[in-house]
Parts: sequence; C-alpha cells; structure tokens
Amino acid sequence: MEVTKLEHACQILSDGDARLVLDPGDFTRPVEATGVVAVVVTHEHPDHVTPEQLHRILDRNPDAVVFGPEGVRAALADSGIAVEVVTDGDHRTVGPFVLDFHGTRHQLIHSSVPIVDNTGVLVNGRLFHPGDSYTDPGVPVEVLAAPVGAPWLKVAEMMDYVAALAPARAYPIHEATLSDIGYGMHTGRLREALAPHGSLEILRPGESLTL
Repeated sequence: MEVTKLEHACQILSDGDARLVLDPGDFTRPVEATGVVAVVVTHEHPDHVTPEQLHRILDRNPDAVVFGPEGVRAALADSGIAVEVVTDGDHRTVGPFVLDFHGTRHQLIHSSVPIVDNTGVLVNGRLFHPGDSYTDPGVPVEVLAAPVGAPWLKVAEMMDYVAALAPARAYPIHEATLSDIGYGMHTGRLREALAPHGSLEILRPGESLTL
C-alpha cells in the first residue's frame, strides 16, 4: 500500500489498481484519480470536501462510495451526491481497503464556532487519519497523518497527541494555513514529539510513502 499526499488534508492511498481518496477539499489541486473505489470525508468543512471535487472524482469513478459522518451527508444533501453515513465504531470494507471509523466531533475552534461532526479513519489497521481532531482510536497506530496547522491546533496539544499515540511513523498534513517558516517550526516540534518512538516523514504535495 502507498499513500500520496496532496495539498493540505487530501491523500490518495493505492493498493494495486485500487485507490482510496481522503478529504478532497478546496485547498487541494483538482483530484482526477482513476481506480477510486471510495472517498472518505472526515467532516464538512470546505478545506476537506467540496461538491466540485466529489463530482470530479465520481464522474471518473461512478461506482465509488463516499463515506462520511452525518454532517457531511447534510452538507452535501443539495449536491446530488450520496453519502454513506459512518461514525465512531463503524467498520467497512471496500476493494482492498478495510476502514475503521473513530471519533465523532471536530476539535474546538472557539466557543462562538459550532462544533461539527468529525470521524477519523484507520485504513487497513495501519494508517490513521484523524481529520480535524485529536481522536485516539484506542488501537496501535503504525502510521499517523498528523495535522500541523489549523485554527483549532495548539502545538503543545499536537505534541501531546502524537506522543500519546506513539506511531512508528508519521507525516504532516493540514499545512495550508502555515507559512514556510511556520511549517518548519511546527514539523520540528512534531519531530521532537515522535523522537522517542518513531520517525517523521516529510511529504511535499505529490510525494508518496510506501507503507
């Protein structure tokens, strides 16, 4: 299995000819992948999903299934896109991908900002993408897609989260809100949090990691 990181939160996992797309939002290049068997959307914010991105994917892959929490289904209700609702504890298998869903809520941004549904996904028991949350899936995490920049993110909390999960490997995502200097600072702290037990892989958009 291989993961290719695109801009911000979007990632494409490949196993043979099958692909799984995670969080294709508006901070990401147009996703024109083929062989897509499923799309997982962790939550409804546009930096993680847009109808335009999903229509583009589904036009090329009409049999692909879109998974997401109830908030995603509601947000896309007028788009004509069907969403199979998933939440904490749900399990799905599609093509070569085994999906276990964890968590229910987006991390707090501010008391004035509504908290939306957010459900992270563990793929094939190995790669965990938490969406916009510090969700602990309660199982060992081999590889973590680790958010490094967001209105809801505090570096100290990010470090505590990564240290608690203790993945063997991690790579930074959710970086579009950071300058190059800020990205370097945040990934440096992420590397420190991982150092006792794991390693950090820096993936620039379009680069891949073999799992």
